[in-house]
Amino acid sequence: MSRDGRVLAEAAERETRSHTVSLPALVERVLADAGGRIEEVEGLAVSIGPGSFTGLRIGLALAKGLAFAGGLPLVGVPTLEALALVADAAPGEVVCAALDARKHEVYAACFRRGAGDDALARLGPDRVLRPEALAAELPSPCVLVGDAAEVYRDAFAGRAALRPFATYHPRGGVVARLGARRLAAGEGTDPGPLEPVYVRPPEAELARAAPRALVN
Repeated sequence: MSRDGRVLAEAAERETRSHTVSLPALVERVLADAGGRIEEVEGLAVSIGPGSFTGLRIGLALAKGLAFAGGLPLVGVPTLEALALVADAAPGEVVCAALDARKHEVYAACFRRGAGDDALARLGPDRVLRPEALAAELPSPCVLVGDAAEVYRDAFAGRAALRPFATYHPRGGVVARLGARRLAAGEGTDPGPLEPVYVRPPEAELARAAPRALVN
């Protein structure tokens, strides 16, 4: 929860249950820790992807439900942009945010850290590619943040300064700050059309598009 650029409260937990059970409880905890009520919320921000297909859908569904119920504007925040801001990079440094996409692929995007708070300049779009291909593209020097740095450590070793995911992980407070700026700039939308950014098609779509084998 953020107000006037300051994070009042945030909460996180390693998911061991259904998102549908844990997310509402986290929202209630954050409101309680911030000393606020849902009626006082003026807008909502949600991490929009790329990431886990199921997690993105459930997170967005909850955000849309709250937005519709409260008549609140909703804004999507790119997940990799929010991740890049926790990398503790110096102004001018290039930050690559990379998450494990499974199937020996990563979701990745690169940014240049600016001098101001939350200042980032995007250097390219969100992509899905093999870790070895991303490692070959990284400039030197570069800071790499995200769980891909640990899952594919052999590919990235010596190519970038690796941030440990246990310390440098996605933060709800960062999403709230970025979302508040977007809402202030008038980027809040009708919740209905907002969709997750998958980058890679979901498995169900890939299965439908795959050619069927002929059976004699």
